[in-house]
Amino acid sequence: MKDRMQELKHGKETTEEEDEVAVGMDKGFMDEFFEQVEEIRGFIESLAEKVEEVKRKHSAILASPNPDEKTKAELEDLMADIKKLANKVRSKLKSIQQTIEQEEGQNRSSADLRIRKTQHSTLSRKFVEVMSEYNTTQSDYRERCKGRIQRQLEITGRNTTNDELESMLESDNPAIFTSGIIMDNITQQAMNEIETRHNEIIKLENSIRELHDMFMDMAMLVESQVKTLILSLSHFPQLCGLGLSQMHANEPNLKSDKYASTLTIHLQNYNKFAVSMCRIVIVKGVRLLQRFSSLTG
Repeated sequence: MKDRMQELKHGKETTEEEDEVAVGMDKGFMDEFFEQVEEIRGFIESLAEKVEEVKRKHSAILASPNPDEKTKAELEDLMADIKKLANKVRSKLKSIQQTIEQEEGQNRSSADLRIRKTQHSTLSRKFVEVMSEYNTTQSDYRERCKGRIQRQLEITGRNTTNDELESMLESDNPAIFTSGIIMDNITQQAMNEIETRHNEIIKLENSIRELHDMFMDMAMLVESQVKTLILSLSHFPQLCGLGLSQMHANEPNLKSDKYASTLTIHLQNYNKFAVSMCRIVIVKGVRLLQRFSSLTG
């Protein structure tokens, strides 16, 4: 009997040691995960700053009929940096997503997993917002360049419809803008600006094409999050209703009817607030999805 007790005691000690090792491993893994989260957050903040700098470069270039080469080179460098950094964030977010999906496939459920899913969702949403702003910035810049080209064409005596201008912009041959135009000093200046703006549009569209795959991934991410939110929204009223019914069932055990009434009001208000917030986020997600579909369609 004594030997058996020693075995059981030894087994208990071994189990406790294994639990401590497991907890230590989980803690180490989560520490590493949070370091990764901070790194990604820093990358996204850097992206947001670079997008703001791109806006300033756009304004500087549009302010001059013949912008200096240094400013244009700085804009190209910024766009290259954004592409590189965005792809890095995309890769890291996909890696986290794959790890989460593997654990979900093994039917694992833990507080750590829920934390990682929440952090991943938050980072993904912020990344989508920043890149959506970048997309809007690029689209606005294209429209402003296009407007300048149209005004300069009018100076040369050539009026174009929007469709005609779009067809001209799709051409890589700048001579298409000078066809049938008699040159003088004024028209030459106008044609110089047209060529400058056309070159900017070509660079811009090349940049957008290079980011096409990433925008596709982001569109799918937004769609997935919208579906998840819609599903959550469909279940939320029932869950809140269940919580209220359980509270009322236990109402006789509560010390105060006043306390029960206050708690009921809080739960009802929370229900309305949460549903409202879910709807806002869903609408925002759908708008982002529509915005990306213009690039990926």
